[in-house]
Amino acid sequence: MTGFCLALGLQQVAIKAVAADVSPLAQIAIRSLAAAPLMGLLAFWRGARWNDVRAHWRPGLLLGLGFTLEFTFVAWGLHYTLASHMSVFLYTAPVFAALGLHFGVAGEQLSRHQWWGTALAFAGMVIAMAPPAKGADATAILIGDALGLLAGLSWAATTVVLRRSSLSEAPPEQSLCYQLATAALLLMPACLLLGDLAAINPTRLALASLGFQTLVISSGALLLWFALLRRYRASQLGVLSFLSPIFGVLFGVVLLHEPLTLNFLVGGVTMLAGIFLVTRPRETSANDRR
Repeated sequence: MTGFCLALGLQQVAIKAVAADVSPLAQIAIRSLAAAPLMGLLAFWRGARWNDVRAHWRPGLLLGLGFTLEFTFVAWGLHYTLASHMSVFLYTAPVFAALGLHFGVAGEQLSRHQWWGTALAFAGMVIAMAPPAKGADATAILIGDALGLLAGLSWAATTVVLRRSSLSEAPPEQSLCYQLATAALLLMPACLLLGDLAAINPTRLALASLGFQTLVISSGALLLWFALLRRYRASQLGVLSFLSPIFGVLFGVVLLHEPLTLNFLVGGVTMLAGIFLVTRPRETSANDRR
């Protein structure tokens, strides 16, 4: 989870850093198109066949639509707000997912101390969301932050679909194939119509960013996330991923020279305290022992 959070913390920074050369939406489309065949080959090598793809196509389509909406909102929001802000708002997803799974999936119920931990982590996130720079366009930042929140809701929806559908028993690379293929099929034509593909400036930094996003984010990190979801409770994994916005803001400060505020430092400490409560093993009751 620490490696996963480090990679995703760098994701928004990687997109924002080359936005002048390749539009954020085009970056999402290109990396999805490049990573989808890789995941398809991996799925085939591990035994998946066309019948397996057809067996889960309905939840797979929902999963893909949620994934596409998530990164469309991320790409759109990065036109308005800072990468550090996008990292914070995107990772409201674990809270929404934990709440959705609490009410919809057996065995995913939060204990009392985990409820307190979730509330504390969310409070820390709210503290860390304050605008980091004086004189910034408040309206633009508000629009971008709202889009980041919609991206978080979309991510949470994909987690709930995964756990409540037949895909919960499918190999993680198959689920990732649905997401990447749907995103590529929907976003590549959109980028073509918007002129984003024709405006690409293939600088070294842009190519390096796209390579990182394709191999590390769209292939490695997301595949790891699905594998973790199959082995550990999603509510605990989700709230632990609050580490990602902390890394995202730190990367934004170091690589994009975005300002670091006292609000974020206080919010980060509060979030870590909430993470500790959520990931602490629950006490076993007498009924559980029986």
